[in-house]
Amino acid sequence: MPYDHPDATKLIVEVQREYVVRYGDEDMTRVEPAEFAPPRGRFFVGYLDGAPVACGGWRGKDGPGPEYMPGDAEIKRMYVADSVRGNGYSRALLEVIEQSARDAGRKRMILETGTHQPEAISLYESSGYQPIPNFGVYRDDPCSLCYAKPVRG
Repeated sequence: MPYDHPDATKLIVEVQREYVVRYGDEDMTRVEPAEFAPPRGRFFVGYLDGAPVACGGWRGKDGPGPEYMPGDAEIKRMYVADSVRGNGYSRALLEVIEQSARDAGRKRMILETGTHQPEAISLYESSGYQPIPNFGVYRDDPCSLCYAKPVRG
């Protein structure tokens, strides 16, 4: 689904509101909808009873180092609506995102989350993600946490 599809946009607005509640501001990472278009990326929306309730995607990152390595896929805008949390949707969505990146030939998943998102931290760590040095806009932010996981052998 396109990153700027109305259902995706609705959920992205919700996740940005969540960041404001937890951190006092929206995610300032620059994101262009075209970055999530195949073959360089993908974006997904999950539905329950016809309503959009979850979203997330990946965009290819191939440099420059040391932050990014050739074959990286950065996860962005992972979100599950509050009303349906606790049902395994985030884990299922993460698996879809990882498989899509693997199918596209990506080698490593990378992501940035924050200390005020314990649910995300738990999801990523229990899914095999390991801490890496911080990168991107929040590389020097003490609330930022970055993770990586190989997706190709």
